[in-house]
Amino acid sequence: MKFFLIYFPSDIYGGQELVLKSSLRKMKRKKTQNKTDIDWMRLAMTEARKAASRGEVPVGAVLVKDDRLLARGHNCPISKNDPTAHAEIVAIRKAARKTGNYRLPESTIYVTVEPCPMCLGAIIQARVKRLVYGTEDPKAGAVISPLRFELSRANHRPEIASGVCREECRQLLQDFFRKKRQVKKKKDGRLKTEPG
Repeated sequence: MKFFLIYFPSDIYGGQELVLKSSLRKMKRKKTQNKTDIDWMRLAMTEARKAASRGEVPVGAVLVKDDRLLARGHNCPISKNDPTAHAEIVAIRKAARKTGNYRLPESTIYVTVEPCPMCLGAIIQARVKRLVYGTEDPKAGAVISPLRFELSRANHRPEIASGVCREECRQLLQDFFRKKRQVKKKKDGRLKTEPG
């Protein structure tokens, strides 16, 4: 049995270190960003911006195989009235329809934010070979965050790379929620000043 040492960024997890027991086939974390990863992540960020422009949480995903785009998606649970319409699920569904297969082996999914348990489950079920995400989700992430999956028990373990375009992906989220808070404050202020 091999051990991987994963260091969580101090700005998110207080610099905690976690030792994960892992065999050679288990989760592999890569710290390097190659040009292709950055290019695909930028396309995922374009999808995230589409979600934000529609009032959805700005998360975008693209699914790639053999350096070709299979599918793209962005969050749309509000507009579709579908709680499962997360960016990853949307992209996986499109790719499965396009390929005529519910399995997507040898593919890579690029997501702007660490996947939630539902999305990571779908990635595992679809047999996506590699997951690349931008920024961590300290509240609902399932890779290294509080809702972390015990991937060593999964029947399929994707390779995982994190931190690709981290700052840009994080900024998309921060800007979106900052604007939402400002709108809420203005609305609350108007309600207090209007005669009731």
